[in-house]
Amino acid sequence: MMASNDRPRAVADVSVGTILATVTIAVPPERVFRALTAEDQIPLWWGSDALYRTTKHTADVRPGGAWYSQGKGADGHEFHVQGEYLEVEPLHRLVMTWKAPWDGDNVTTVTYTLEAVDAGTRLTLRHEGFGARHDSCRDHGSGWERVLGWLNAFLAAEAGIKSPGIFHCRLIPPRADLAFTLTDEERALMDRHADYLRGKLAEGTMMLAGPVADPAGPWGLAILRVGTEAEARALTDADPVVRSGQGFRYEILPLLSAIM
Repeated sequence: MMASNDRPRAVADVSVGTILATVTIAVPPERVFRALTAEDQIPLWWGSDALYRTTKHTADVRPGGAWYSQGKGADGHEFHVQGEYLEVEPLHRLVMTWKAPWDGDNVTTVTYTLEAVDAGTRLTLRHEGFGARHDSCRDHGSGWERVLGWLNAFLAAEAGIKSPGIFHCRLIPPRADLAFTLTDEERALMDRHADYLRGKLAEGTMMLAGPVADPAGPWGLAILRVGTEAEARALTDADPVVRSGQGFRYEILPLLSAIM
């Protein structure tokens, strides 16, 4: 089964009025392409009850063909967005104009590029044409990160792939004043600990780590993004400080939700 730890990321370059967003989705390109284009698919995943939801989508998927989406916000306010297809290369590339009333009906261009990778499909989105409308560019950047997250979650759930969980891992030292009374041996051990965490960051299983200035005594924090608590425990058990047998231990708590 395909699997990926990748999550949607979007960068808005307001200096040129362009957004670049990416995500790796653990299903084949043909499934992603259908989710992006089929009239019966868009309403299934585009939106959330907490913000807004697309309720109807029509699409003539060919160069020169029109598309139109309409929906309703959580406050009951109705909206729509529309455009036409400029390029259609099934399973690989889709270029379309984007015209929305909330953006002053300015016409911008959205390009989806799909690439088959070992983990499934690498989806790259480029939204350009914002010009000097910096706020609109930033807002759409945040919006696309949410949209690609919805798409990823929908297709992962359909394929029976469990989304990774996020775990708060607290490294408790063997004594409260350890940070201030390190021996040479302990300092070398902490260097190995830091190298280990850098490796987890490079692998994508760790989101961040660092010491916490608790008045009761500093402790270490690591935020892990893995499938299960057992996987989080396996990663912390492999930390050189835990394996040293000198009394270091981790407390692990799952986050119920996360805003990222």
